[in-house]
Amino acid sequence: MPRVHAFGDDALGDLDAVALAEALRSGQLNRAEVLEAAIARAHAVNPALNALACAGFDQARAAAAARPSTGFFAGVPTFIKDNVDVAGLPSRHGTDAWEPYPASGDSVVTRVLLDTGLIVLGKTQLSEFGFSAAAEHPRLGAVRNPWHPEHTAGASSSGSAAFVAAGVTPIAHANDGGGSIRIPAACTGLVGLKPSRGRLPLDPELRRLPVGIVANGVLTRSVRDTAVWYREAERSFRNHTLPPIGDVSGPGRQRLKIAVTTRSMHRESGPEVRDLTLKTAALLEELGHRVETLDELPVHAGFQDDFVLYWGFLSLAQVSAGRRVFGSSFDRSRLDALTMGLYRHTRRHIHRLPLAIARLRRLRRRSARFFADYDAVLMPTLADPPPPVGFLAPTDYQQVIDRLVDWVAFTPLQNVTGDPAISLPVGQSANGLPVGMMLSADLGQESRLLELAYELEAARPWARIQG
Repeated sequence: MPRVHAFGDDALGDLDAVALAEALRSGQLNRAEVLEAAIARAHAVNPALNALACAGFDQARAAAAARPSTGFFAGVPTFIKDNVDVAGLPSRHGTDAWEPYPASGDSVVTRVLLDTGLIVLGKTQLSEFGFSAAAEHPRLGAVRNPWHPEHTAGASSSGSAAFVAAGVTPIAHANDGGGSIRIPAACTGLVGLKPSRGRLPLDPELRRLPVGIVANGVLTRSVRDTAVWYREAERSFRNHTLPPIGDVSGPGRQRLKIAVTTRSMHRESGPEVRDLTLKTAALLEELGHRVETLDELPVHAGFQDDFVLYWGFLSLAQVSAGRRVFGSSFDRSRLDALTMGLYRHTRRHIHRLPLAIARLRRLRRRSARFFADYDAVLMPTLADPPPPVGFLAPTDYQQVIDRLVDWVAFTPLQNVTGDPAISLPVGQSANGLPVGMMLSADLGQESRLLELAYELEAARPWARIQG
């Protein structure tokens, strides 16, 4: 099936966000023509991709005309994932279980995005409450992969990934509670950095979680877009308990000690993904880094069960508080089988939750000891290439949770430890789908990951969807 993209000879061309910002600043392009080009592209590809949750095109036009944005990315269009608030737009959280209403104000991360100069065109689709690694809602439909629309775009930040990969905008908001920046990045050929815990602000209810697994970020097509956006975001929000990321503009000079593993807690990655991971490890060795093989990830036995129980705790909180949070129209009978299956799983095993939380919290100390010996670790982002639409459909709880745990075998660890991790589109499967490679480092070491990312991007440039 042909790829779906909107790249062409309009104002956006194939520019990344940095190049687009520079063209706007120099007067080579104007904000209105860039905005209209992005809107036209969204109209062109959304029927095939189903990435748009809520259009805010007129609101974006009005905001740009009334108060031209400032900041490095002034005038660059973007989308925000539909689980954070944007003033004047509804937040549906990937479900149709209540009647949505316009948000009265912006979330804290929306304000950071706006401070960098980005113009919000609307909100992008996700899996219900972000619980699944594939957005395939039974009534809202599946978000499809621009590289091959019969395959998933990953999730939960699926709509943002689909639009960036298809060329609608060069950058979009995403967030990650178990891999939801890195998974869609891997599926759609993008750069996806999950930052350290606390690097970017969170809304109060997320800050109160007993294990702070959620992090905000962005999806981009180039390493420099990610690096420059974090540099600019740091001007708006700075967590002084973490080392600054600063201005990372290219590969680092230091040669690093890097661990590599192709095995998660319970399974070996598929043969195609394993081969691509080892080829990436060999490339790092060719670049002068010291690479050592690990048998598997350094986690406790039962990590998978603990994480699923905690994931279900998030569902328990959403379902139980549904009417209070989302209004009297909230109807739990309209929630999908994954959300309700997680809810029931944790209700049945609630007595196990305190010890599971204690074990998950201890992983931060284990991670710190691990990174005392290694500068970074390489692993595949996902155990297998993106599956066809329908494989992860949330219709039967036990089937979909088993398939999710099997596929998403590598990403949840960094959410628990709080360490940064970046997915890079280094590989491609035999049928032409992107395959992501993930690098992780110790808490606060995003700059190291970005330097490695620049180095890999230069040594093995990513495949292009319009190529």
